[in-house]
Amino acid sequence: MIPRPVWTQRLETAWRQAPVVWLTGVRRVGKTVVAQSLANTDFLNCDLPSTAERLRDPESFFRAVKKPIVVFDEVHQLADPSRLLKIAADEFPRLKVLATGSSTLAATQKFRDSLTGRKRVVEMTPVLFEELPAFGATDVRERLLRGGLPQVVLAEERRHEFYGEWMDSYFARDVQELFRLEKRSGFLKLLELILRQSGGLLEIASLAKHAGISRPTVMNWLDVFQVTHVVRLLRPYAGGGRREILAQPKVYGFDTGFVCYARGWDALRAEDCGLLWEHLVLDALLAANVTRLHFWRDKQQREVDFVLPRGRDATDAIECKWNVEAFEPRGLVAFRENYPKGRNIVVSPQVTATYKRRMQGMEVNFVPLSDLRGWVTASA
Repeated sequence: MIPRPVWTQRLETAWRQAPVVWLTGVRRVGKTVVAQSLANTDFLNCDLPSTAERLRDPESFFRAVKKPIVVFDEVHQLADPSRLLKIAADEFPRLKVLATGSSTLAATQKFRDSLTGRKRVVEMTPVLFEELPAFGATDVRERLLRGGLPQVVLAEERRHEFYGEWMDSYFARDVQELFRLEKRSGFLKLLELILRQSGGLLEIASLAKHAGISRPTVMNWLDVFQVTHVVRLLRPYAGGGRREILAQPKVYGFDTGFVCYARGWDALRAEDCGLLWEHLVLDALLAANVTRLHFWRDKQQREVDFVLPRGRDATDAIECKWNVEAFEPRGLVAFRENYPKGRNIVVSPQVTATYKRRMQGMEVNFVPLSDLRGWVTASA
């Protein structure tokens, strides 16, 4: 079992704030393995009928628990998971409870209580750049091409059919069970179209046209994609400037391997790596528990990849560059004309130790991706 200290530490931090932690993320991202790696736990697989029988009387069950941590894996499979977690939080607050699932807590009507104030959410991402050595992976390009689900990172070779099989399983186990959607082909076609757009501005009209569905259907299914973590939207950062893009979000697929699959890429060019590297940086920011994350672009097409508001006035700007020598601060300069306070950060696989440069009157920090979480956490 490969240690995942990033995620076990996130769980411990969350438990210091609330008795119930909801560990979520896409199918096969590694939630169950992380849960099983925790020491001194009572682990229950909620897919099993015997588990449902054991939990028929939740109060008696919790009184009988002798270990400090109880794990409910795939808890949404239970008939009334909301009641179970509510009893744990209200009546047994000294017990650490971990519940796992492939969607947000409110994705199903089974969760009638959102457990406000009594739970914390930890969303797992695919294997992070800093975790690659633990998985025996040394080629970043290969990680970008295959993606970051543990199964494909550990595989001896890239298996093209894995991605289609995963999509089928995702629709059958996550989408149909939670949302009762039946238009499988249209739903998965829309997802593939979004994966092809990943890293760009969301084009609702274009998606509707090419998927052969209505705009309202696109919007409804976008909600499903976000609830099940396969798509993430970033809103533009704007302080009222007339030349800023104010409404159109950027869209990101959950994993670089599926972006490559949707685009039909069997090998990567340098320009492909730049786009996919941006996805890895986004994963690192999400793993740092960033809650306010944006991008910035103006009408002259000057942009900053990620913008992180920090405090009342300061705003950090983060640029992603596959080739650090090709970095040109045009976007940063334009951004700082409107938002002068904050740190300028460039993240590149070619940067192995942090250093600073003075560029066009600005201090720019060149930071390894493995150190980015520390920078972000320090700014919180």
